[in-house]
Amino acid sequence: MADDHRDAGDAAPPERSVPDDERSRRDDDTPCQTGSGASARFGRRKASSDESSKSSRDFEITGERSSPERLRSDGGTATGADETTLDPWGSSTVADYRNLFEEFGIEEFDDVLPTVPDPHYLMRRGVIFGHRDYDRVLAALDAGEPAAALSGFMPTGDPHIGHKLVFDELVWHQERGADSYGLIADLEAHSARGLDWDEIDEHAQDYLLSLIALGFDPEEGELYRQSDNRQLQDLAFELGVETNLSELESIYGFGGETDVSHMQSVVTQMADILYPQLDEPKPTVIPVGPDQDPHVRLARDLAARMRFFGVTAAYASFEAEPEERHLLAAAYEALSSGAVDEDADPVRCVAAADWLTDQAEADDADSADPTRGSVIEKLRAAGKEPLRPRTRFLDRNATDDAFAALIEAIDGEKRVYDEHVDSFDLALEAADDLAREIELDHGGYGFVAPSSVYHRFMTGLTGGKMSSSIPASHISLLDDPETGYKKVKSATTGGRETAERQRELGGEADDCPVYELYAYLLAADDDEFATRVYEECTGGERLCGDCKEQAAELMRDFLADHQEKRAEAEEVLDGLDIDLDTERA
Repeated sequence: MADDHRDAGDAAPPERSVPDDERSRRDDDTPCQTGSGASARFGRRKASSDESSKSSRDFEITGERSSPERLRSDGGTATGADETTLDPWGSSTVADYRNLFEEFGIEEFDDVLPTVPDPHYLMRRGVIFGHRDYDRVLAALDAGEPAAALSGFMPTGDPHIGHKLVFDELVWHQERGADSYGLIADLEAHSARGLDWDEIDEHAQDYLLSLIALGFDPEEGELYRQSDNRQLQDLAFELGVETNLSELESIYGFGGETDVSHMQSVVTQMADILYPQLDEPKPTVIPVGPDQDPHVRLARDLAARMRFFGVTAAYASFEAEPEERHLLAAAYEALSSGAVDEDADPVRCVAAADWLTDQAEADDADSADPTRGSVIEKLRAAGKEPLRPRTRFLDRNATDDAFAALIEAIDGEKRVYDEHVDSFDLALEAADDLAREIELDHGGYGFVAPSSVYHRFMTGLTGGKMSSSIPASHISLLDDPETGYKKVKSATTGGRETAERQRELGGEADDCPVYELYAYLLAADDDEFATRVYEECTGGERLCGDCKEQAAELMRDFLADHQEKRAEAEEVLDGLDIDLDTERA
């Protein structure tokens, strides 16, 4: 979960990057030639005869919904991979963002974008591309109810412009009323990356200064180090009870050579994600890159495991998986649709089993379907038990007193079993609220499953993924303004073979690391300016030399302003209760 824009040193180089000895010759009169970048689209690409297809990553600034077909591969990834691997500590990049929707269940951000009031430009431009349950956070903010945003930073090097994406997301949520948390993942840096504490202290200060300089208000939010937060460590211990080695092996590939402190850092990060809910359960969003999704998924699982009660739909006394419940619902709907009289005979489980069997034959469905077969077997075992919709409270970790209190609190018709209670009158949402209320009254956490938003990886200036270990690939937030200027001027360039072809066919802004700087940073909130840069490039009016010069000057101005604000933030940081000179060092 700690975002350090990890290295991609082993990634394949971009297909059309221009050698250094050619760059100076071409800068003045040719467009940017690109490493495949994760950039945003603001206008229409000029058609060309040698383009096999439109860039599927393009995104209209109007915020219209984009289909998965409009997403394209990310830079720096070896081709031919059939699966996407998300490694929180590795150097992998995303070969195809569609895989994140299809393989991991990440939802498209375009689906919630129309409901976001005054969305951040990273949202409008498609840089933030996915989410998990973010609508829950939006609903809380819209209603003026408690919500939170948290992200962590592993202090393994200088903060750079890639980290600014997360800084901006935290600040944006804070400005809209969310309780915002910025944490330094120093335990992770020490255990997973082997940094000594002197280095960690230095980098931690740099991250915090940049976060404050970019607008984070520590008086309204909270900043902390993992190593100094005892509440966090206690929560991590409790979460460790619900986590086992085989699970960590499956999720992270840990093996016999993995040290225990590295494993411990994982449950500490799970505690980070749930930490904002220690005072009260609330929707919480975790802004991260997609490589951190394994942490988010595990945290969501642990949030559920820590609950006293699970709440789910059910149709009979037996347990059913979500896929099985869909079949039970279909059978009940079909068999009860003609019933008007409340005194009519109830739908029986055996009748539902017969209906599902007949339906499979009528639809020529796969008779070996294990889900259908399992449901039919359970229904036949239940015999003449009525099949009837109900809301089920599952006893996960409840104390005897809490379970008894739940039974007492459920109004209306109910059935009590050894490990669950069925209510026939409560809707799911009301049941979930009641379960959380009872849990909190009896000392439980009542966690809400954490939400997340995902931003695209920022392409390095040399092509491929931006890497903290390759200085030329990124611009540090600590860089001298002139250094930032020179890095932009030396960025990977190219495009059409000649200025004439550039003017004729237009540039390829969608794949340009330099244009990406405009979209992600330099255009800031000015969509009109970002659109103009894009359209001038793709229309053949803008050539690379002028484009890079303008970007370099804007980067110099940004860094100069940022350095001034960092200096002002030093006094603020000095006044906070954060130890930046640890005795461990």
